Amino acid sequence: MSKINTELFIARRISHRGGGQRGIMVRMATLSVTIGMAVMIVALAVTGGFKQEITDKLVGFGADIRIVGYFSSDGSYESMPVTRNEGFIGEVREIDGVESVMPYITKSGIIRTPQAIHGVQLKGVAEDYDLSFFDRWLVEGELPQLADSVGRRDLLISRQTADMLGFEVGDKVEMMFVGEGNSVRRDLYKVCGLFSTGMDDFDRATSVTHIDNLRRLNRWDESQQTGFEVKLSDFKQLDRVAEQVEEMVIAYNAAVTNDHDMIYAMTIKQEYIGIFDWLATMDVNGVVIITIMLAVALLNMVSALLIILLERTSMIGLLKAVGMADGRLQRVFLYRAASIILRGMLFGNLLGMGIALVQKYTGLVKLDSSGYMLSSVPIELNLTWWLALNVGVPLVLLLLLTIPVKIVSAIKPDQTMRYQ
Repeated sequence: MSKINTELFIARRISHRGGGQRGIMVRMATLSVTIGMAVMIVALAVTGGFKQEITDKLVGFGADIRIVGYFSSDGSYESMPVTRNEGFIGEVREIDGVESVMPYITKSGIIRTPQAIHGVQLKGVAEDYDLSFFDRWLVEGELPQLADSVGRRDLLISRQTADMLGFEVGDKVEMMFVGEGNSVRRDLYKVCGLFSTGMDDFDRATSVTHIDNLRRLNRWDESQQTGFEVKLSDFKQLDRVAEQVEEMVIAYNAAVTNDHDMIYAMTIKQEYIGIFDWLATMDVNGVVIITIMLAVALLNMVSALLIILLERTSMIGLLKAVGMADGRLQRVFLYRAASIILRGMLFGNLLGMGIALVQKYTGLVKLDSSGYMLSSVPIELNLTWWLALNVGVPLVLLLLLTIPVKIVSAIKPDQTMRYQ
């Protein structure tokens, strides 16, 4: 015959919804846990979404690590050429976590039409360059045909640039470039496709073509490029890989004889330090929101529990009179509190996950991309933080509720039963 859990049995008997103040407080406590859980889920999903989406897009426009000329900043879009050193590039490729090391050239140019002009950063890439990022955000046309000599005049521009200048896929585009001595060179391209990532400032400033077009404009040979983009298989390994690349760069610079051949490595975090500092503050915001929601839920739970205890004073006195210990009586009311918390968490998960999923797949809530860098609120659902939330919240609440239930010890059987 199975043993009955007396505390759980009593907790279930007193859990039937009653009228009056106790019923109202129980519903308020359940509602506070529900709202708190939903707010925490949405807050963590949005925080994770911002960090993941913006990081992915910054890396997509550039790379995890860039290796460029020491005496010129790639941030200016113009730099002295870096000569390809196969031995050095081979060593970087062999670092654990490095997925690819690709040459690229960037050059600032102006797209001109009879009605307007627009400045862009023209990025030249080679046949083996990974264009999957732009393929993900391609909205019309196709990617540049880098392997086809006929398609080397292909130009990929953003939807925002095309709308601004009145271009469509297949149109011819004239670009102007300022060279040495303020000389102006012109080149003609064909719009092969349009992309839109939602980061409007980056979209408007970016266009992609074959690397040979920029080598020709710069009068560089095939061994010269602006630099190399190092892409990693996992962004979490950035700091470790960057440290190893930096050691290789120091050794490389020590061996060169011409100072203009010196190079340096720059991570995406260093290149956009302000953006990553802003993303780091979101972790603090998440902690603040969770703390506030837990505090609100705890206050309502304490209020409901105290009312339940006061309304069950006679029952507590009777149970003490028949020999039930204070610890077992405290467990009765903790079981009751746990049922309220779990019910609130169930509804909170349904509400929070529902809101997050609707936003994730519809983009219903929009943002001003000039202020937030994205056109809609991003959502990132992660099993790790979801499990941590669903395990941590009830444990914290129940642990803190062990304090108010100690009021059971102060209830005297003779005093509670005297007036029955």
